[in-house]
Amino acid sequence: MLRTLRAKLPNEAFIYLGDTARLPYGTKSRESIERYALQAAAMLLKQDIKCLVVACNTASAIALEVLREQLAPLPVIGVVEPGAEAGCIASRSGYIAVIATESTVRGGAYEAAIAKLRDARVTALACPLFVALAEEGLTSGPIVEAIAKHYLAGLFSASTRPDTLVLGCTHFPVLIGALRNVIGDGVAIVDSSVTAAMALEKELLRLGLGRSEKSLPASLRLLATDGRERFARVGSVFLGEALDPRDVELVDLVP
Repeated sequence: MLRTLRAKLPNEAFIYLGDTARLPYGTKSRESIERYALQAAAMLLKQDIKCLVVACNTASAIALEVLREQLAPLPVIGVVEPGAEAGCIASRSGYIAVIATESTVRGGAYEAAIAKLRDARVTALACPLFVALAEEGLTSGPIVEAIAKHYLAGLFSASTRPDTLVLGCTHFPVLIGALRNVIGDGVAIVDSSVTAAMALEKELLRLGLGRSEKSLPASLRLLATDGRERFARVGSVFLGEALDPRDVELVDLVP
């Protein structure tokens, strides 16, 4: 997600907070996810942010409305709504598959968001092992493809199969190559981070909050709640560039 946001908005200053002490959110209860999201938002508000991007499908699915209510008038961008919109546009047949974490699937957020936009058939699958693979840097090869087949082969080998796959977790885009090998070339793959970046750009322009090339230089601050070394190692996979653990600031979200 951060990689996509920086590419789309190269003049902006970003502060990224990874709640590494308590991830994955995808297996937590609604109450815990809302509490964690509010605590993370409170920390970021101290950094004088102008917009909050909830760069986690689980937190977007469960806590977005609470965050918008508590943080108003600060603009809050989630990833579920943009991802659902892109999935609706990409699907020709109206049969859409969504893969996500357990909590996102259990909450039915994508089904609800898609239903607001078009008449569609939606199959949502929880794929928790994909998160672990991405965190370990296992993004391709026989192990990844075997797990992808375990989750997806039955759905995409059926005579009537989805023509669109929405990646409902920001960990999943690093696995696109393996996913494509399993589901074939005839299925559109939607990365919600791309559409969320477009939504952020649109919101900043609407509010007159965008930064031009004449503004202060673009910058990036990395905050984590635990494990600088692991954060840097995993973050390097997602950002596509080496991160130095010394550049990661540890913060405590609980007062």
